[in-house]
Amino acid sequence: MTTDSAWRDANRAMWDERVPIHAASRFYDQDGFRAGGGDVNAFEAEEVGDVTGKRLVHLQCHMGQDTLSWARRGAAEVVGLDFSEPAVAVARGLAAELGLANRASFVAADVYDAKEALGERTFDVVYTGLGALCWLPDAERWADVAASLVAPGGFLYLAEFHPLVDVLDWDTGTRIERSYLHGEPMVFDEPGTYTDGDAETQSNLNFQWTHPVSEVVSALARNGLRIEFLHEFDWTLFQHLGPVEQREGRYRWPEGAPRTPLMYSLKASRV
Repeated sequence: MTTDSAWRDANRAMWDERVPIHAASRFYDQDGFRAGGGDVNAFEAEEVGDVTGKRLVHLQCHMGQDTLSWARRGAAEVVGLDFSEPAVAVARGLAAELGLANRASFVAADVYDAKEALGERTFDVVYTGLGALCWLPDAERWADVAASLVAPGGFLYLAEFHPLVDVLDWDTGTRIERSYLHGEPMVFDEPGTYTDGDAETQSNLNFQWTHPVSEVVSALARNGLRIEFLHEFDWTLFQHLGPVEQREGRYRWPEGAPRTPLMYSLKASRV
């Protein structure tokens, strides 16, 4: 059994070490972002809709570029929350450089402590972007916290890599190698990072969990939110499996191959 302190300490150390690597990477292109480039993914912007004048909180925001993109899109206030102090420091620096510090703030806290860390405030939009839920062991606990941040008339929006990808083999994407319905963590201990596979890193131990879509949807519903939509996509933004091919800016299954979902999104509102 992995204790809270064990997985959290390992994951935080891993992310803290990778922040300067990510900040300097072409992947995040912070110089381009400062110059006005970068944005949230087009499908997210379309599904979330107009945020003009709204209050938005971004859970597990990493270095805050998506958070600040929502401010650029007109949100009256954005708040980013992440458990990595170095990531939050980068985010605060970007906000100041871009002249957005009056509308954008960042809080260093574990997502499970978000309610208290944010002073029990509520927001019009609670946003969680790609690659966040796998770092958390308990989706029910996450849903309880996330739902508590949604103001009356507001909504939660989640875009995530599909958990089915976690269980398929890399080479063919057709064989199930791990259990989809499995509560134990996947434990990794490899150097490098997704922006630079050859980066020399020391804090490499990390814990990740697969959360079936049904688990996430049911947890949000149990915590008082109404599911507005659940979308599954047969394309993704990264080379998650060997067979997927980059076409038209997205990674897709080869033509004629059986297709399984690679990402999903959902919107859940509070009446």
